[in-house]
Amino acid sequence: MSGLLAGKRVLVTGVLTEASLAFGVAELAQQEGADVVLTGAGRGLALTRRVARRLPQLADVLELDVTVPDHFEALADDLAGRWGGVDGVLHAIGFAPPTCLGGGFLDAPWEDVALAFNVSTFSLKALVATTLPLMQKAGGGSVVALDFDASKAWPAYDWMGVAKAGLESCARYLAREVGPADVRVNLVAAGPIRTMAARSIPGLHLFQGEWEARAPLGWDTSDASPVARACVALLSDWFPATTGEIVHVDGGYHAVGA
Repeated sequence: MSGLLAGKRVLVTGVLTEASLAFGVAELAQQEGADVVLTGAGRGLALTRRVARRLPQLADVLELDVTVPDHFEALADDLAGRWGGVDGVLHAIGFAPPTCLGGGFLDAPWEDVALAFNVSTFSLKALVATTLPLMQKAGGGSVVALDFDASKAWPAYDWMGVAKAGLESCARYLAREVGPADVRVNLVAAGPIRTMAARSIPGLHLFQGEWEARAPLGWDTSDASPVARACVALLSDWFPATTGEIVHVDGGYHAVGA
């Protein structure tokens, strides 16, 4: 089998619908030759299992609620028995309670903020720690996490923006820690795409239209394929010396001013 990911074993988290960025990555990864397993959690698990049937090849779905430590142990056991090793991991997990989004930055209680950090930031460390022994057995690997540029304060994004800033820092520290095992950790900072996750953010419309108008390369909020291509490239062997990096896939919006 040919392709950028021929023979690779890739774990993909965060698939809920066909519009999910993670679905686009899973689909392209399979087309490029990877064996893919998905994860789902809670009430979304049934959605993930349903959408898994729409991939080019049916993918198994494992339960992973990142707030349940036992799920990580079960995930590692399954992947060890299934594959023996893991070559790539996509982290596409994020959640913040409604109090943490939409303009209530000063009012959000710590309990809700802590949950946002646990699910959206700390879960990257937990996922890397869980799969690291399996990537070591594979002779190295690549971890890619989906990001939204945290260098600025965005309308309505509030504590999720802070959690993404933590994700960016976490990725750099992880890159430092796991680099000696030949494991790379990089982020793809995507422009806004009309996904279920995006629709849950009040006020996202305030800058979606501006993005399309100002991005030097233009930006289609309904087309996730550029993001999927970047993720698959980073999961492949084509970036062997790149880690701790944030690759912006946003039409160039991040690089321009008014």
